[in-house]
This record gives sequence, C-alpha cells and structure tokens, in this order.
Amino acid sequence: MHSSDYRYPLDPDRTRIRAAKIVIAGGFGVGKTTMVGAVSEIEPLTTEAVMTSAGTDHDDLAGVPDKTTTTVAMDFGRITVGSDLILYLFGAPGQTRFWFMWDQLHRGAIGAVVLADVRRLTDSFPSIDFFENRQVPYLVAVNVFDGAPRYTEDDLRDALTIPEGVPLLLCDARDRESAKAVLVGLVSHVLNLHHRGAPAVLG
Repeated sequence: MHSSDYRYPLDPDRTRIRAAKIVIAGGFGVGKTTMVGAVSEIEPLTTEAVMTSAGTDHDDLAGVPDKTTTTVAMDFGRITVGSDLILYLFGAPGQTRFWFMWDQLHRGAIGAVVLADVRRLTDSFPSIDFFENRQVPYLVAVNVFDGAPRYTEDDLRDALTIPEGVPLLLCDARDRESAKAVLVGLVSHVLNLHHRGAPAVLG
C-alpha cells in the first residue's frame, strides 16, 4: 500500500470535514448490514444473498442460528451529520472468504467502526488487527441487543485487548440514533488524533 491511499479529508484552508468515508467491519452476522440500514438517509445498497448449504463449511452460525442471508460484497449508505458533514458508509463482508475485499474497501477511509457481538467477541480480532496493522483510526462498538449478556467496559477492553486510546462504545445496531452516535464518536476520535499531531497521511 502507498501512503497516499489514506488521507484525512481535511481541507488545509478549513477546519471542518466536508465528506468522509467510513468502513463498518466485524465478524460474520454481527449486525453491519443492520447498522448501515438503520442509519442511512438513502435506500442502502446491499449485497445480501440467501445462505445455502454450499456455505455450510465456511460460515460459522454459532450465536446466529436464525441468520438466513449474508453480505457477499459490501453494504453502502449515506448520512448527513449537521449541516457540514456527509458520511459515506461501507459495510465490509464478515466471512473470511471475502476478506480479500477489505484492502479495497478501506482505501480513502478516515476510519473504521469495528462492530462486536458479546456472544462472539473473538470474531472481532481479525478486524481489529487489520486496522491496527494499517494504522487506520478505529473504534469498537459493542452491539447490545435484547437478551445479550452485559459486561463492564473494563471487562470488554480486556477481552478485546484494545488500547486505552481506542474508544469503546455500546450501541444498538437497529436504532438510528444509537448507530449515529457511534459514527459521530468515530469522527470525533479521528479529529482528536489529528489535533494531537497525528499525520494527515496514514499508511
């Protein structure tokens, strides 16, 4: 990868982000498509396909036995935050056989949301490692849904082994305001890094 692939969308003559790309990643069945659909102000573009027996040996349905569709390319949505910020959302496929697409999806992104399921936290490790290794700013959003176990932030941080400097938020991927708060949290994190002297070019 070249360093020019990763740039903050900051106009040097302005102090506000005008438009930004965000990647939403995480394990299989964690709620990425749900989050994009909940928050997008346009009809989201999805690439959901019905799961068949052909994927039985590849897709681990533990924890999501009722899942009948899966993302085979990406999800895309858009949300306007305030009067001066448009976020373009790209949901990455969670299955390992589609991870080769991640290198393309994260090009030009200011940062990423790693969506985690408390029932399968280890499924988040590949996403966390991916963005850590590429020095892409990210936060972890733990999808808390009805009937999900509850843990403290310290316990979740320990289980996910994420640094103190990485934000960890609780959210409901089905709820628009909750999902929006996660995206705003990521933008704030990216801006804080920039203001603390993080390089304007990542890579």
